[in-house]
Amino acid sequence: MAEPANLVEDAQLRNRTAVFRDRQEAGERLAGMLSSGRLPPETLLLAIPAGGVPVADVIRKRLSFAMDLLVVRKLRIPGNTEAGFGATNLDGKVVLNSPLVRSLGLGEAEIEAELKRTTRMLEQRESLFRKGRPFPDIEGKAVVLIDDGLASGFTMMAALGYVRKRRPAEVIVAVPTGSYNTILRIAEKADMIICPNVREHYPFAVASAYARWYDIPDSEVLAVMEERETT
Repeated sequence: MAEPANLVEDAQLRNRTAVFRDRQEAGERLAGMLSSGRLPPETLLLAIPAGGVPVADVIRKRLSFAMDLLVVRKLRIPGNTEAGFGATNLDGKVVLNSPLVRSLGLGEAEIEAELKRTTRMLEQRESLFRKGRPFPDIEGKAVVLIDDGLASGFTMMAALGYVRKRRPAEVIVAVPTGSYNTILRIAEKADMIICPNVREHYPFAVASAYARWYDIPDSEVLAVMEERETT
């Protein structure tokens, strides 16, 4: 299969693990790949909480772009807090991993129950992180969607749907690491995808790209956003 024409990667990092010390180093690598001068000064970085926030914060500081948040959430498999069978955004748009849903035997009632739970959580996190601020006007702007990695990619697909509805001029997906098959799907929806560490092997785990990995607490997201207001 031909490589996507809109994929920018680091060929030396293909299929490698533990290539970044932490999310901050990963953000530095992405900042370097975004610093060609092609993007206009009014480009907006949209970080997906929580893991995308420290990555985007480094890029914000390096390139002096405005930064905000885009809250989306995976739909969790019943009984499994880590894995998901799809994702949703604040517009209520649902992106399902249909083959997984079929293999799990999930019915409409189970899907609807998880969607309601996830929607409540989305609204709570939006309120916590945005504190009443409206989502920024992105019509006609270049937007960079940032997360700390792409595994199944359904959360990013939900994010892309939310952004595309608001008619930006260009949407770039920037992630430090990603599964090759997922990148193929995302590349069809984004104008460009920047991913230095592409991995073809299965199983894929975002955490494997990092020497230091931890779940980002809400307090760290809030601290970044507060600092953004003053710098």
